[in-house]
Amino acid sequence: MTLEVLVIAVIRIGGSLPVLRWPLAGGILAILVDLSDLLLRDTLDLGGIPDYQALDKWLDQVYMACFLLVALRWQVLERRVAVALYLYRAVGFVLFEVTGNRDLLLLFPNVFEFWFLAVAALHRFRPGFTWNRWRLLVTLGVLGGLKELHEWALHGGRIFDGISSLEAIKLVWRWMTGGR
Repeated sequence: MTLEVLVIAVIRIGGSLPVLRWPLAGGILAILVDLSDLLLRDTLDLGGIPDYQALDKWLDQVYMACFLLVALRWQVLERRVAVALYLYRAVGFVLFEVTGNRDLLLLFPNVFEFWFLAVAALHRFRPGFTWNRWRLLVTLGVLGGLKELHEWALHGGRIFDGISSLEAIKLVWRWMTGGR
């Protein structure tokens, strides 16, 4: 294990823990910290990361386990959906680990992450919200579609594979400032 892997792991694990106290804010923070490892990978020079995809997926398990611990306190339907989505992604994670095939992550998108944030937001901003079949199906359809697009961009189309996080930040900055 390189020092770079250790630093990133400590940051990712630390960034996962606030969700246990503050589900929505902590969940958003955990996902932002998850993204930060790309910037850390591109700026640190502490020995490198031998297999970034594997490291990222293992560290994802930490914040997802924290999300699951929180979701286990939810009402029955929300909890059952969370557990099912967590287990579905866990199957994809295991298959990815066994084969190393990133395309498998398209078949097992991490809808659990989006479900967690949606329910945490409902608890925060719409306490007393009740689910019915229609609301559940529409919510899962929208979240599933968005997450599948995200997974395709990362693992199917691999549109970010040929660009560093620093280059991406520069491109976004140029776009936001009109090319300046």
